[in-house]
Amino acid sequence: MFIIYDLIFLVFSLVYLPAYLFKGKFHRGFSARLGVVPKNLDLSRPIWIHAVSVGEAKAVRNLLDNLRIEYPGKKFVISTVTATGNKIVRGFAGKDDFVTYLPLDFSFIVNSVIKRLNPGLFIIAETEIWPNLITCLKRNNIPVVIVNARISDRSFKGYSAVKFLLKPVINMVSLFCAQTERDKNRLALIGADEDKVKVTGNLKFDAQDKSPEADKTRVDLRESLCMSSLDLVIIAGSTHPGEEEQIIRAYSGLLDEFSGLKLIIAPRHPERAKEVAGIVSRYGFRPALISEGKIKCTSCIPKPVFILDVIGRLTGFYAMADIVFVGGSLVKKGGQNILEPAALGKPVIFGPNMFNFRDIAGLFLENDACILVSNEEGLSGAVRYLLENPLEGRKLGNKARELFLNNQGATNRTIALLKTIKTIPDFPPSNLRG
Repeated sequence: MFIIYDLIFLVFSLVYLPAYLFKGKFHRGFSARLGVVPKNLDLSRPIWIHAVSVGEAKAVRNLLDNLRIEYPGKKFVISTVTATGNKIVRGFAGKDDFVTYLPLDFSFIVNSVIKRLNPGLFIIAETEIWPNLITCLKRNNIPVVIVNARISDRSFKGYSAVKFLLKPVINMVSLFCAQTERDKNRLALIGADEDKVKVTGNLKFDAQDKSPEADKTRVDLRESLCMSSLDLVIIAGSTHPGEEEQIIRAYSGLLDEFSGLKLIIAPRHPERAKEVAGIVSRYGFRPALISEGKIKCTSCIPKPVFILDVIGRLTGFYAMADIVFVGGSLVKKGGQNILEPAALGKPVIFGPNMFNFRDIAGLFLENDACILVSNEEGLSGAVRYLLENPLEGRKLGNKARELFLNNQGATNRTIALLKTIKTIPDFPPSNLRG
C-alpha cells in the first residue's frame, strides 16, 4: 500500500505546490518536513503528540500537562504543520521536549523519522489521516490514538469518497476519542470499528479558563493603548478576508452614537496585518499595529483602529474587551473558536457560517449564551443592543462562562482511556521496520 499512498501524496503535493509557494510556507523549519532530525536527540521512547495548527495546539496543552503527571519523566515530541502552531507549542513545551514539524507523508520520509524518534505512542489531535505515517507506526507496533476527534461536513464528504482507501488505515488506529455522538457515527461510517470510538467531549472546553490575572491584563492592556476605563472595546477576533470591511463599516456607523467606542481587529493570520491596515486606511481610519509597542495617546490619533498582529496574545486581549465578535463566520470559512471569550465571560457574537464549530455554536445558541447575526447590519444591531443594554451583555457573558464550565472534563476522560493503552509507560527495545 505504501506505493499507492506515495503516488497519491505525490499528486496532492504537485497540485498544492504553487499555493504553498505563494503563501510562503517554506519556513525555516521546513527541513523537518523532509525528515531532517537532529543527531543528538535522546528521547527514550517519547510520547509523540501532533497538533496541526494553533487551535489544536491550544487544545492539547492541558492534555500534555496531565500526561506529564501520569507519566513523570516521560519525554514528548510535539509536531505541528504550521509555523504559527509551532510558535504556540514552543511557548508551553518542556525543556526536554522536542518540538518539530510533521514529516511529509512519503513512506521513505516517515520511516526515517520514526526510526530516529522511536516513539512509544503517537497521539493526533482532531482528525488528520496520514496513511503512510499511520501504516508505518502500526507496522512497528506503535499505538496511534486520535483525540478530540471530529469529522466536519467537508471532511466527511471527502473521506466518504475515498473510504475504500482510508478504511484499512483507519482500522490501524487503536482508539478514537470523539468530541460528539455525530463524530462517533461519522467515524463508523467511514470505516472505524465502533468499539474503538469513545465519546469524550471537546478538549477545547478544558483548554481555556479565566486566569486570576485576567482583570490585571485588562487594565494593563488598556493602559498600553492609552484607553480610559470608560472606553468601550469591541474585539473582532480571528477575522478572514472579506470580513474586515464589514466590521469597519459597522463600527463606523456606531461611532456617531458611541463616541468612546474602540475597535481592535485580530486577523486570523497575523501576516495579513498590512493588508488589514490598508483596509482600515481606505475607510478613513488610522491603523495602529500592536506590535509597534506602546501606542501614543489615542486622543492624538484621529479615528484609530488597532490591529493585533502578534501571535499568541488574542486571549489576553479578549480579557480587555466589552464585546467580542468571532470571525471566519461572516464569510464562508466555517468560523473560529468561541470558547476563549466565553471562558472569560464575554458576550460573544458570530455570523452564520460556523460549520466548523457547529456543535459548539449550537450548544451556545440553545442556551441563549451568544448572539448569531446574518450580516454586517445584524452585527451593527447586535453591538448597538449590547452597548445600550450593558446589563444584558453581562448576563450573556455570564451564561457563556457558566456553559463553558459545565462542559469541561474531556481531558480527564481522554486520559483515562489513554491509560488503557497498556504500552505507554514502558516499551521494550524494538527493531523498527521500514
